This record gives sequence, C-alpha cells and structure tokens, in this order.
Amino acid sequence: MFLSEREPYGFHEHADTRRHVVREGETLFEIAGRYFGSMPRGCGFWWAIADFQQDPIIDPTLALDAVRTLFIPSERVLTDVILGEGRRHRGA
Repeated sequence: MFLSEREPYGFHEHADTRRHVVREGETLFEIAGRYFGSMPRGCGFWWAIADFQQDPIIDPTLALDAVRTLFIPSERVLTDVILGEGRRHRGA
C-alpha cells in the first residue's frame, strides 16, 4: 500500500493515547522507533504519528518544533484500529 492510497486515520482521543514532548532534533522516525520499537520495523510507522495529530503533520521532512506535544497512538490502536481489517476493507 502506498501512502497516497490510504485514508488518514486522523486524531481520535483514546484512553491509551500517549503524549510526547519533542526534544531538539528529534524526528518522527526516531519517535516511532521509541514507541513502536517492539513491532517489526516500528520506526516505519512514523506516518501514523504524523496523521494522529490534531493538526496533522503534512511534511514529515520538516524539523519538528522542540517542546511541541505530539499525540502518540498506542500499539493497540495502531494494530487494531489504524491498521485493522475494517479500515482496509472500507478504504478498498
């Protein structure tokens, strides 16, 4: 699946949504690796964090503002909801 073919999930508050305060120089790739590191290629889910913001990150190549608070979906939301079968079939 190419990124242009997916329907962004967007921000939805969940009981297990986490918050991350960006440190100087951090990237979405690094942050995804920290929160989804137990998953195969967890850092590759940077796009899920970009989409999950109240104000989505449109250009992930731009530097993140230090001290910005990012909303991080839990692994449960990522696997069961964002990557879940229902969303894939609905988007097809």
